[in-house]
Amino acid sequence: MTTKPADITRPADLQRHDLGTGPIRSHHPVYKDFLPPCNNACPAGENIQAWLALVQAGQYKQAWQQIMKDNPMPAVHGRVCYHPCETECNREQLDGAVSIHAVERFLGDMALAESWQIEAGSKPSGKRILVIGAGPSGLSAAYHLACLGHKAVIYEAGAIAGGMMRFGIPAYRLPRHELDLEIKRIESLGVDIVLNRNVDNLLADKKEGLFDAVFVAVGAHLSKRIDIPAREASKILDAITFLRDASAGNAPKLGRKVVIYGGGNTAMDAARTAKRLGAEEALIIYRRDREHMPAHSFEADEAIEEGVKINWLRSITEMDETSLKVEIMALDESGRPQPTGEYEMLEADALILAVGQDTDTGFLRSVPNIVFTSDGTVLVDTSMKTGAPGIFAGGDMVPSERTVTAAVGHGKKAAHHIDAWLRSTRYIPSPKHDLVDYEKLHIWYQTDAEQKKQDHIPADQRTEDFSEIVAGFTTADATFEAQRCFSCGNCFECDGCYGACPENAVIKLGPGNRYRFDFELCTGCAVCFEQCPCHAIEMVAENGE
Repeated sequence: MTTKPADITRPADLQRHDLGTGPIRSHHPVYKDFLPPCNNACPAGENIQAWLALVQAGQYKQAWQQIMKDNPMPAVHGRVCYHPCETECNREQLDGAVSIHAVERFLGDMALAESWQIEAGSKPSGKRILVIGAGPSGLSAAYHLACLGHKAVIYEAGAIAGGMMRFGIPAYRLPRHELDLEIKRIESLGVDIVLNRNVDNLLADKKEGLFDAVFVAVGAHLSKRIDIPAREASKILDAITFLRDASAGNAPKLGRKVVIYGGGNTAMDAARTAKRLGAEEALIIYRRDREHMPAHSFEADEAIEEGVKINWLRSITEMDETSLKVEIMALDESGRPQPTGEYEMLEADALILAVGQDTDTGFLRSVPNIVFTSDGTVLVDTSMKTGAPGIFAGGDMVPSERTVTAAVGHGKKAAHHIDAWLRSTRYIPSPKHDLVDYEKLHIWYQTDAEQKKQDHIPADQRTEDFSEIVAGFTTADATFEAQRCFSCGNCFECDGCYGACPENAVIKLGPGNRYRFDFELCTGCAVCFEQCPCHAIEMVAENGE
């Protein structure tokens, strides 16, 4: 069924009586590239529109290579990214956003299945960079530094690489097989990962290893603590340690009823993990309401589907051997929770605290000119550089959104600025084009094509083990989904302008080269502008004003 066309927005001074007036032309068309909202929203800076176009054409390896220019772990990101690109996708206003994350996962998994590799594109520079931390930001920085021709060496305090991707994200969301393979591909570029290697004296390690620069990405692995009076302190666990131990196969005994305190994604993961470890009841307690919880809504939905219970507007005040004392909260006029003085008792064999994470940056305190915030995070400038010469930082240890994708974006950004710093130059990213929104599109030609959904393991079977609960796309599904992309703001050579022009003023330049206007023939009638579905044509005043 054909959808209702979007309103076509004309320049304010371009009226119907101005059109088709022969040699008297008030406006003329120009081809222009805009910034699609998906690209603009991606924390890793991917050119999403470009690789979706390659998938449409069946050029899957080329699409993967396009992703790899910005993000070295598409199989990981297709699973764990919270896809802000889809939140901003213009198609969301028609029949549902393009399922970008699912197509990215498809490409990432295809690359692993077919052993596609990336080769460093630059000659060896002879420069050595120390990366501290083998989490998403450190791995990303090392990858991009290697692609730029530098030798990257990662010091990782743990016994295995991956950081919070491995120890903070359960295997039912991120299988370890795909994570391991994408890390190995980064190593294949010549990146060295030294495990079980703590850094206590950064400047000494920098000098001893003959490193020319340092990127610090130690993440935020310390659980915040809150003071809850308890007779049996051993029954109180922190969520990060709990998830790490569960991932390593060393999960503690929880008992029959487990309470999780917090409302973020970590709380949801801890509750769902507890169910998989045999807890009969996993109850999340959060002091605010669902509308104000930091967890993504779909995380809460999936937890509830799996039998996790959530008590909103509750605050834990005390714990004994078998129960919790909980105060009921009420929202005030500003929407903030306030104590009511009313209490209830809940049974609990264990309490898991998921109230946030801190970063362990104490080892940097001895480095001159590094500035810290009150919570221990490190301040960096727009180039990800700290106040100390040649020392950069990123990921969860700097003030920012704490997601895998944001961390990977930091690593890429830092790598380019480190490369420039080593060459005594400045890295200046290309300026962004103007953003194109839904109202500018002319989608008269579109028909309903609802988003393909990924299959899920039935909810009643999910908690049996840690098997991945979401399935990937088939080739047909991924191609279909990519074809739903509007190509917002950028010409995809649909021939709409060419076929609509009444004066034959649009000249085709051949595949991949788009078109040009013959202004000897163009009357400024704006039919090309009206026909262009993606708003890649602007009408500008003849005098240029």
